[in-house]
Amino acid sequence: MAEHPAYPVGLRLTGRRVVVVGGGQVAQRRLPALIAAGADIVLVSPDATPSVEAMADTGEITWHRRAYEDGDLADAWYALIASSDTAANERASAEAERHRVWCVRSDDASRATAWTPATGRSEGVTVAVLTGGAPDPRRTAAVRDAVVEGLRDGTLVAPHHRTRTPGVALVGGGPGDPDLITVRGRRLLAEADVVIADRLGPRDLLDELPPHVEVIDAAKIPYGRFMAQEAINNALIEHAKAGKAVVRLKGGDPYVFGRGMEELNALAEAGIPCTVVPGISSSISVPGAAGIPVTHRGVAHEFTVVSGHVAPDDERSLVDWPALAKLRGTLVILMGVDKIGAIARTLIAHGKNPETPVALVQEGTTAAQRRVDATLATVGETVVTEDVRPPAVIVIGEVVTVGAAS
Repeated sequence: MAEHPAYPVGLRLTGRRVVVVGGGQVAQRRLPALIAAGADIVLVSPDATPSVEAMADTGEITWHRRAYEDGDLADAWYALIASSDTAANERASAEAERHRVWCVRSDDASRATAWTPATGRSEGVTVAVLTGGAPDPRRTAAVRDAVVEGLRDGTLVAPHHRTRTPGVALVGGGPGDPDLITVRGRRLLAEADVVIADRLGPRDLLDELPPHVEVIDAAKIPYGRFMAQEAINNALIEHAKAGKAVVRLKGGDPYVFGRGMEELNALAEAGIPCTVVPGISSSISVPGAAGIPVTHRGVAHEFTVVSGHVAPDDERSLVDWPALAKLRGTLVILMGVDKIGAIARTLIAHGKNPETPVALVQEGTTAAQRRVDATLATVGETVVTEDVRPPAVIVIGEVVTVGAAS
């Protein structure tokens, strides 16, 4: 006769006694979820891994530093038997059976009264997978991973049947490669009704959106009498007030020269909830993709990110270029392709070595990426002769040659 399948159930363990026998690797893996569930956890074990010991030191669990004794499972609601002492495991399992305590056995699943499913979580949804018959840990983990990944990246879309609170998500899309957006950002894109996208956002992601999603190019919003940013703010507010879930998809990180705070403030003034999803900044990721570390032991102990959208002699500039010329670390310039000649001359005039290496990385992390090298003395001319165009990240400093030297 075929074995009956296990009956799946979610245990609410908040404030309830849970006994764990054994402080090894199994306990180390299982304890965090039990702690997160709010269980009153008692560990019985003569020793424990450093991570488990740290849980006891911080008061997350109570540790009895001894071997299992009969009676340890008294008043327990759930037990995890995971010691290396088979005889002790048998006695603890028998006690659990007598007291009708659901018991997991890490050494012999066939003798257990409960099995631990492969579990994963994504935005309030818990996925728990059990295989029929005897547990198959590798298969259950693979199924769990596939479902959780699908929920996280939006490829497995589960529609919301309860009322969803309208609002805006400011999502940093990363430097350009669609695989470099965060999993949360991708999931919010999959749930969006309206996406207002920057030109420098990961454009390939827009092709994955369902047909009903309205995609608005921020560069093409009619500005009329408004400044461009004000018009974008108004578009975000208008669609959110219409009850839509709105994603503002920005390149890099919303707060790194992305005017994200301006948009958040405008939404706050309009009473619209806003979620900020950080993104991978091109200031670090693009040099890395081109083989340039922004810091390196013995070469650079700091890096500074600067906007180059206004020239050093422009009265609107807030950058202390003379101070930057004195730094020994790495200087990363964003939005500075057309001003790099003036920037280089200013740095040299204030003491920066003209032979300082410079790299320009155009369309970083995308299929069109290319790297052009120069020095501070030649970079202005090189940009013209090599026809370097935005978007490009400019790296100034000795780290430019680290990859080539290693």
